[in-house]
Amino acid sequence: MDQPTPQPAYVLHSRAYKETSALVDFLTPQGLMRAVLRRARGKGGSLVRPFVPLEVELYGKGELKNVRRLDTVGIAAWLHGDALFSGLYLNELLMRLLPAEAPQPELFEHYALTLQALAQGRPLEPLLRTFEWRLLEDLGYTFSLSHDLNDDLIQADGTYRLRVDAGLERVHLAQPGLFKGTELLALAQADWEAPGALLAAKRLMRQALAVHLGPKPLVSRELFRKR
Repeated sequence: MDQPTPQPAYVLHSRAYKETSALVDFLTPQGLMRAVLRRARGKGGSLVRPFVPLEVELYGKGELKNVRRLDTVGIAAWLHGDALFSGLYLNELLMRLLPAEAPQPELFEHYALTLQALAQGRPLEPLLRTFEWRLLEDLGYTFSLSHDLNDDLIQADGTYRLRVDAGLERVHLAQPGLFKGTELLALAQADWEAPGALLAAKRLMRQALAVHLGPKPLVSRELFRKR
């Protein structure tokens, strides 16, 4: 009989399963884990909520695990307004992009720190862009912000487009979706105060993520639009 090892976790998503159970997607240092939580529902509602640091014991050899034990182990990140929508956005990104059971201990730690920063009311845009980049990096999808796809240095007076499969390409004709060299150099230094940096970062991450997310729209992005 396998002996489950306790591990830290956060709930990314849960839904009703059979009569009184829940099907829960956990983010753990060992990656994305899906498990059945028995007796999860009742008069008190669900036992699992997003943004609450947990310790879980999961068992089972297939992709669908079972929860043997689940405890809260810290202070929840109480998110409100746009910070709440931002947290839901992070959860949806992880659900859509992370492969199952692929260890991501550093990404797990970065997620926990980002939740804390959101709860503290720190500016949203730099936090979201940094997390998106970190997620792409851990999945092996990033590209250089200081060199173009020919390994030439990004020029401040240049104009570039993103080729997701290759990197940044310098172009000399106007077309939609381009980036100024000054913007890219600011992003390479995480200089969020530079003119146009935040807007450029948002457009760049949208383009970089789109090919991996596919055509299905993000629900959390729609919440932002409707707020």
